[in-house]
Amino acid sequence: MSNLSDIGRGLRVALSDRSVQGLLGITVAIILWASAFYHYVEGWTWIDSIYFSVVTISTVGFGDFSPETSLGKIFTIFYIIIGLGVFVTAATTIADAIISQSKGNKD
Repeated sequence: MSNLSDIGRGLRVALSDRSVQGLLGITVAIILWASAFYHYVEGWTWIDSIYFSVVTISTVGFGDFSPETSLGKIFTIFYIIIGLGVFVTAATTIADAIISQSKGNKD
């Protein structure tokens, strides 16, 4: 149970940090921006647009959706380049806080 409490404490520490909040805000904004693009340009439903945006930025990439328009494909190239860096930075910052919290309790 100690590991779960370390994770919970690490998440609380991370989420209370202003830089983490900013990174998460930027990540959510990028996902919403991309979702709106896919909804209006590709004609996808909102849920499909959000799903594709999250799957793409997280590099999971199931391959069940892909842009059909040239504009959609070009946008996706830039979305991956920009979004991946922001997503990885946010995830790494949160993971660092969790690991730091865990190490702090073992000393």
